[in-house]
Amino acid sequence: MPSFIELRQVTKSYRTLQEEDLLAIQDVSFEVGKGEFVSVVGASGCGKTTLLKIIAGLISHSSGEVLIGGSSVKGPRRDIGFVFQQPVLLPWRTVLENTLLPVEVMNLPREQYRKRALEILDMVGLSEFVGKYPFELSGGMQQRVSITRALVYDPDVLLLDEPFGALDAMTRESLNLELLRIWSNHRKTVLFVTHSISEAIFLSDRVVALTPRPGRLADLVEVDLPRPRRLDMMQTEGFGKLARRIRSLLGIGEGVGGIE
Repeated sequence: MPSFIELRQVTKSYRTLQEEDLLAIQDVSFEVGKGEFVSVVGASGCGKTTLLKIIAGLISHSSGEVLIGGSSVKGPRRDIGFVFQQPVLLPWRTVLENTLLPVEVMNLPREQYRKRALEILDMVGLSEFVGKYPFELSGGMQQRVSITRALVYDPDVLLLDEPFGALDAMTRESLNLELLRIWSNHRKTVLFVTHSISEAIFLSDRVVALTPRPGRLADLVEVDLPRPRRLDMMQTEGFGKLARRIRSLLGIGEGVGGIE
């Protein structure tokens, strides 16, 4: 599969208030193919979110290079949709109005994208809630709106930063299936950050395992499970073997260091 996202020895260091240099990630290199679903796992503080923000052009890297479609990332781009850990919905805007926010910011034709927004909201089961406000929705529904907002202007790349981490287990599993359905329909190139090894395996074609800070690439693990994925796959020996391999790469036991 030809590469679409390329990271070449990406390093990021921060200057602390104590005038010290903090190395967040170091010499990270990997590629993501067009239409591929890749997850990034690692212990808390290993630089997963930093890496995602660098790819999105929200923060700059200290050295190395990031390319999308052969073009170097120099700042925020219109071909990237970003889903944050929290839904970040505007409380005074309805579900439809929140979904259309990027359309307004980018000065795109509202009526054209309104139709697309309604289609995607229907696809994620929110067609009856287009006129509701965020406080009237459950946490899982709010995250569906957040994903819909990231998809509405049809970006090539979808970046998700632990979008289901604060949800209960049942809602999280339901949204994992929903996300896979959306991905199957739209085939965006997806990079998904999670603390959960099981979630990463279930969703992905490959899993990027990062070492503790400074985050370095421990390995890129192929997930050779058939699609479409089913929740009962998590109980299979093949799934367990992948989970044990990733835990071994990270040098941790189950439930240790913020990893599930």
